[in-house]
Amino acid sequence: MGANASGQAGWTFLTNHARVLLAVARDPEARLRDVASRCGVTERTVQAIVADLEEGGYLARGRARDGRRNHYSVNPDASFRHPAEAGHEIAGLLSLLARESDRESGHSSTGVES
Repeated sequence: MGANASGQAGWTFLTNHARVLLAVARDPEARLRDVASRCGVTERTVQAIVADLEEGGYLARGRARDGRRNHYSVNPDASFRHPAEAGHEIAGLLSLLARESDRESGHSSTGVES
């Protein structure tokens, strides 16, 4: 594995799907262009990931739109897909990661609906 621009190993703990899901949980009304920028991927990649997450039952798109913005809600009861995490719901991970981000940014809410 090669190194990235900062000289670190070329792997990360979270997949792009996890990053997109977390970005949407943090800001359910974010434009996909903004999610792409935050996640360091293209808008087209985010569109494909959002479609995957919707199909998998992790995200639901609201019916109402506000201009060019959709509203998404995260399904906290959705389970991880990998057999090693079978039976565990994503809510705990999203809550942990969103909480850490909220402390840094001063925000207090996520798109995770309980």
